[in-house]
Amino acid sequence: MNREQIYAWIVGVLHDTFEIDPADVKPESNLYTDLDIDSIDAVDLMLRAKELTGKRMQPEVFKTVRTVQDVVDALYGVMAEAA
Repeated sequence: MNREQIYAWIVGVLHDTFEIDPADVKPESNLYTDLDIDSIDAVDLMLRAKELTGKRMQPEVFKTVRTVQDVVDALYGVMAEAA
């Protein structure tokens, strides 16, 4: 899966899970301030990511995620490590 596919997946998850309009999601969107994702929602997002990758994101990586692009990059890294 490439970065564009991961981004599309994240947009879909944000829409389906948190009812965020896909038009509001940009790579630079901050999960917390722009998209109103709280810490519980962020955990839900990471659980969904685990379903996609089959791997658990390391806590130190999870703590650095702030934007949608950060999520894309983190998931891409997890998937690259698994390959």
